[in-house]
Amino acid sequence: MTFYSLCLILLAFTGNTAAYGPNQRAQKKGDIILGGLFPIHFGVAAKDQDLKSRPESVECIRYNFRGFRWLQAMIFAIEEINSSPTLLPNMTLGYRIFDTCNTVSKALEATLSFVAQNKIDSLNLDEFCNCSDHIPSTIAVVGATGSGISTAVANLLGLFYIPQVSYASSSRLLSNKNQYKSFLRTIPNDEHQATAMADIVEYFRWNWVGTIAADDDYGRPGIDKFREAAEERDICFDFNELISQYFDEGEIQQVVEVIQNSKAKVIVVFSSGPDLEPLIKEIVRRNITGRIWLASEAWASSSLIAMPEFFHVVGGTIGFALKAGQIPGFREFLQKVHPKKSTNNGFAKEFWEETFNCYLPEGNKNFPATASFHKGRDEGFGPGNGTTAFRPPCTGEENITSVETPYVDYMHLRISYNVYLAVYSIAHALQDIYTCTPGKGLFTNGSCADIKKVEAWQVLKHLRHLHFTNNMGEQVDFDESGDLVGNYSIINWHLSPEDGSIVFEEIGHYNMNAKKGERLFINEDKILWSGFSKEPLCFLLCIPAVPFSNCSRDCLPGTRKGIIEGEPTCCFECVECTDGEYSDETDASACDKCPEDFWSNENHTSCIPKQIEFLSWTEPFGIALTLFAVLGIFLTSFVLGVFTRFRNTPIVKATNRELSYLLLFSLLCCFSSSLFFIGKPEDWTCRLRQPAFGISFVLCISCILVKTNRVLLVFEAKIPTSLHRKWWGLNLQFLLVFLCTFVQIVICVIWLYTAPPSSYRNHELEDEIIFITCHEGSLMALGFLIGYTCLLAAICFFFAFKSRKLPENFNEAKFITFSMLIFFIVWISFIPAYASTYGKFVSAVEVIAILAASFGQLACIFFNKVYIILFKPSRNTIEEVRCSTAAHAFKVAARATLRRSNVSRKRSNSLGGSSSSTPSSSISSKSNHEDPFPMSTVTEQHQHRGCKQKVSFGSGSVTLSLSFEEPQKNAVTNRNAKHRNSLEAQNSEDSLMRQKALLPLQNSESLGVESSFQVAPTQEFSSQESVSGETKPEVQSPEEGTPPLPLAYSRNFIGSDSVTENAIHS
Repeated sequence: MTFYSLCLILLAFTGNTAAYGPNQRAQKKGDIILGGLFPIHFGVAAKDQDLKSRPESVECIRYNFRGFRWLQAMIFAIEEINSSPTLLPNMTLGYRIFDTCNTVSKALEATLSFVAQNKIDSLNLDEFCNCSDHIPSTIAVVGATGSGISTAVANLLGLFYIPQVSYASSSRLLSNKNQYKSFLRTIPNDEHQATAMADIVEYFRWNWVGTIAADDDYGRPGIDKFREAAEERDICFDFNELISQYFDEGEIQQVVEVIQNSKAKVIVVFSSGPDLEPLIKEIVRRNITGRIWLASEAWASSSLIAMPEFFHVVGGTIGFALKAGQIPGFREFLQKVHPKKSTNNGFAKEFWEETFNCYLPEGNKNFPATASFHKGRDEGFGPGNGTTAFRPPCTGEENITSVETPYVDYMHLRISYNVYLAVYSIAHALQDIYTCTPGKGLFTNGSCADIKKVEAWQVLKHLRHLHFTNNMGEQVDFDESGDLVGNYSIINWHLSPEDGSIVFEEIGHYNMNAKKGERLFINEDKILWSGFSKEPLCFLLCIPAVPFSNCSRDCLPGTRKGIIEGEPTCCFECVECTDGEYSDETDASACDKCPEDFWSNENHTSCIPKQIEFLSWTEPFGIALTLFAVLGIFLTSFVLGVFTRFRNTPIVKATNRELSYLLLFSLLCCFSSSLFFIGKPEDWTCRLRQPAFGISFVLCISCILVKTNRVLLVFEAKIPTSLHRKWWGLNLQFLLVFLCTFVQIVICVIWLYTAPPSSYRNHELEDEIIFITCHEGSLMALGFLIGYTCLLAAICFFFAFKSRKLPENFNEAKFITFSMLIFFIVWISFIPAYASTYGKFVSAVEVIAILAASFGQLACIFFNKVYIILFKPSRNTIEEVRCSTAAHAFKVAARATLRRSNVSRKRSNSLGGSSSSTPSSSISSKSNHEDPFPMSTVTEQHQHRGCKQKVSFGSGSVTLSLSFEEPQKNAVTNRNAKHRNSLEAQNSEDSLMRQKALLPLQNSESLGVESSFQVAPTQEFSSQESVSGETKPEVQSPEEGTPPLPLAYSRNFIGSDSVTENAIHS
């Protein structure tokens, strides 16, 4: 009894659904029934339901010609399958197709019809009631159109696992298989479309856009995905608005106000045509133009928006359309539609009336649908020009091709092809069931479903594992989310010059299977911007003007975008790239750093190689230093040549010629070492130049030090002994020079072993210049090298200063002192200059210091000698050397005697009480050459030579007359000289100095007596040269007979020659 009651209830429900009427569905019987949901109307009439009476079903209004074409595509596919001998042979497909009126309520009403029929079949009530004439269960549904509608339908069909294959619902929410278990689709996911729209915005370099979305499950997820993808591309949004076809006028005007006041010229819209239509009408009314509309697939080709009267507002719209397909024979099928022939299609009658603006009488019956159609016509929809007041009857002979409607727009079959593909997908799933081999099926234990008793969930299982090739040769298979991966065509709205209608020009495509960055292709030459000319600027060259929709003007190359506080990142100021950075593109987000060896150009648009600087041979400064170094080498070589040429002259001998040669060689090395600092530094030059400079200077100063110290010690020796001669021999001199230089060599070897210098590219000193310098490796080692050199120079300076009053023939004390002063001034100045300079000037400073010090040594020590040798040969004689030596000896003795005299006088005054003062005196000596052994021959007189020397000491001065004889004098003279020397040697030197030399000095100081001295040769030189001097002063004193006292002064020297001078005062 319970089953019987349930049967009656369900039959009553199905009876009610049958009352839906044959004019409101397309239906055909078959072995297997497919359901269909299509938007034959754009909406329903608004009706206030006050519930004072039983609510009535709302009326559908505004006929949708494209929706009817999609319905025809499903019928065509089913009939084509039924006539196929290979696909489902001996099986007939039927259909039940309903109008959703583009609303959820109507779609659910039709879906309940599918579900109720399936429940009756599942109860198996044939044994309780006569149900043999009922239509079989719907095993799959094709539809619906909008994502919002499909979401509601999918929730209901999913409860019963009835497969739903949508041809136009692209919302990414429907990919969630946990919520929508039985949903599949033949249209790509909106996630790809939203990404493609962001790619287009980025392609045209727009970063300031507005977004509008339908307030449903299609618009909201789509625009959210677009915003997400756009933010990844640094695109900002001026406004974000939601719209709906059910908004009142105030809400629509509020959205229009936002659009009108916005600076964004690009508006991205994710909506369907019906939801967008009220907004576009208000924008047209206000005549808001100059906007670029970026359309989603749902309205990119909508006949509600693509109307000629709207073109000045929406012209130039860029939209996405599905890839067009080909359906052979579909065009002819569409043209065959007729109310009388299409008996299974209850929508054909209404289509005919709307197409030709007439009505088809049907007896005396008034069709509510007809009244509603007239109402729709009254609102201005449809191609006819009739009104509700009068509509002529249809003759039935009208030609469908004579009227331009979206129904016959079969040039680009997109949604229609998706419908066609959806039907074939279900048919191939049924074919897999039909051809299934037991043991290889998809069900438990490899079992197969029975095609005659197939159930919806079994079809769903095969759809998920579907693989087939469509009529275009493309592979069709659903992924795990029930989606098909497809491609988009990019269209642009143009105005047809022929009939003034809007045509959709394909300007590119988006391939989702391509690599990122290669998916988008746009032919800009075909684009019509904002309803105006494609080529607004045509002079010599036509350049399409891309509209500007940025918050800020583009930053030119060489600048970057700078953030403005409080503004979106797309609103920025252009900041010039800093030095060392560049940007070679427009609107760069950041400047790129130049490579290490490059620097930005003046405009910061590219990087140019840095200028490489070092002390070059070719630059003026390098040439000048090289010339000075070469000049030094030449002058040193010249001096060395002069000294070699005149090596046997007294001046060359007196300067210790062997050490002089070594000294000149070291100066050559000093000048030459400066050349290692010029030119591009390499590792080998860096390792060679400092040691070469250090060793050369140490060798030079060592020679000067040994030379100066040797002469000083010789002159200070009281008695020349063989020990002196041995100690200051030539071999020992060279040994000392070698030891001093060896220390420097050890320092250099340790330096090169532990931290060798190397070539270094310095990028830090100046931004635009690379200084190629030498990295010294160890500044401590360099300090030791220079410090040791300065230490030797200081010792040399000390000895030179101490010996500054020696005979200049034996030691150039004053000049060496000056040279050491120059050396210290140069190198003391070098330290701060070296520390404060950088780059190539470091090498230049060191070269200047080397050259200055070297020229100082060369000039002070040698130029005076070269001048005498070349231009004053009269001074380069043995007499001059001996005379100078004797004068020095007398000067030393006189100063000593004067000091002792002053001491004695002070003592006598203190003892005797006398305080007589001694006036300053001047001793003027007139010397005559008197030979105690006169020579009778002219030759001997010619060999007798002499000179005069004026010696100043204290407050007095003495003029000495000295005579010399050559070694060829007769033996008698030599014997007499030896005899006198032997007699003088018997007396004490100190006693004679104190007792006899003191009195004449006192007398001359007190009385101003002019004395005359005669000096004769008295002693042999070790080299067989003899110098003898006898002085016979005549002292005229005003005091009473003060007897003259003899003064004997003897001094011995050991140098390059051994000299003995005697000064005798008698």
